[in-house]
Amino acid sequence: MPIVPREIEIGTTLCLGGFGPLFLIGGPCVIESESHAIALADGIKRICDEIKVPFIFKASFDKANRSSIESYRGPGLKEGLRILARIRSELDIPVLSDVHETSQVDAAAEVLDVIQIPALLCRQTDLIRAAGRTGKPLNIKKGQFMSPLEMINVTGKALAEGNQNLILTERGTMFGYNNLVFDIRSVPILKEQGFPVVVDASHSVQRPGGEGASSGGEARFIPDIARAGVSVGADGVFIEIHDNPSQARSDKFNSLHINDLKPLLQSLRRLRKAVVRKKC
Repeated sequence: MPIVPREIEIGTTLCLGGFGPLFLIGGPCVIESESHAIALADGIKRICDEIKVPFIFKASFDKANRSSIESYRGPGLKEGLRILARIRSELDIPVLSDVHETSQVDAAAEVLDVIQIPALLCRQTDLIRAAGRTGKPLNIKKGQFMSPLEMINVTGKALAEGNQNLILTERGTMFGYNNLVFDIRSVPILKEQGFPVVVDASHSVQRPGGEGASSGGEARFIPDIARAGVSVGADGVFIEIHDNPSQARSDKFNSLHINDLKPLLQSLRRLRKAVVRKKC
């Protein structure tokens, strides 16, 4: 029996998945400063508004999984959530960030429209259940050490708390040391659960630990991964976006320059329309 794709509501303005339009989860990897985050959010919003792509702003308040203890982690929970709340209020943009500990969940739920479970923590039962109990939509990233079939065990933990507002994100699979590969089969397999599926075109081209004290990456392949994912049914794309990737304080090797965003989204939007029309 065919799976009926589910739509989920984000705040009071967005309805994602189903046979709806392509959507974008995007922003800098980490909040670098208040002014920088606001400027990027505003710039991305203007592009998305112009070409009618629903947009959720993403930036981390704390990158607790950096390669080195010397790496910049972000402004922290309290200050980071204050900045995200300002972006949400002043720019009228839904906001998303990741939680790493159960102690962060309640505070995050007061501000965020979507709570993200990082790929490296997608098997942390207590974290997923705590996030699930908030009733907030969850973006659960598939661990790079897991097959897409195993994600049914992960979603089961959120569903056990009565939360069906789930997004599943494919972000690549470990392929030897310091390398990831994007298995295009992951998208249709994940979609068999009925939830909206996102392809993370930035982290799929990451080279974890590839620079020794930090991760490397091949940003030039972001458009290819994004187009491949959308062509097989991904409902949205996750892209780390920066105005000066070479100076980004996290994930500079797998961030897309904001100047390259509009043409990419235009091509992805056309692809999404073609795929949805075919399925209807």
